[in-house]
Amino acid sequence: MVIKQNGERQAFSAEKLRNGLLRAIEKRPVSVNKINQLIEDIENRLRISGDREVASRKIGEWVMAGLKNIDHVAYIRFASVYLSFQDVEAFINTIAELRRN
Repeated sequence: MVIKQNGERQAFSAEKLRNGLLRAIEKRPVSVNKINQLIEDIENRLRISGDREVASRKIGEWVMAGLKNIDHVAYIRFASVYLSFQDVEAFINTIAELRRN
């Protein structure tokens, strides 16, 4: 089960994750195979952890770490939704952090 930020619990959905990732890589030179591998890696982490429940924030961190290694534009797109960017400054700060690393 995934514990959302509002406390709601729902079953993990690889399809929901896939849809979000496909939006992030839209019109980017990223193969669907890389996205499928990232989803598989996250599913494996969930299985290996043995936890019955995991915070959605933890899954989001795993996704962002994976996207950072796949495509920086997709990473920024995903981060803007996941982290609920409120202004341009949030984009600038995230891009600056990405460049430093």
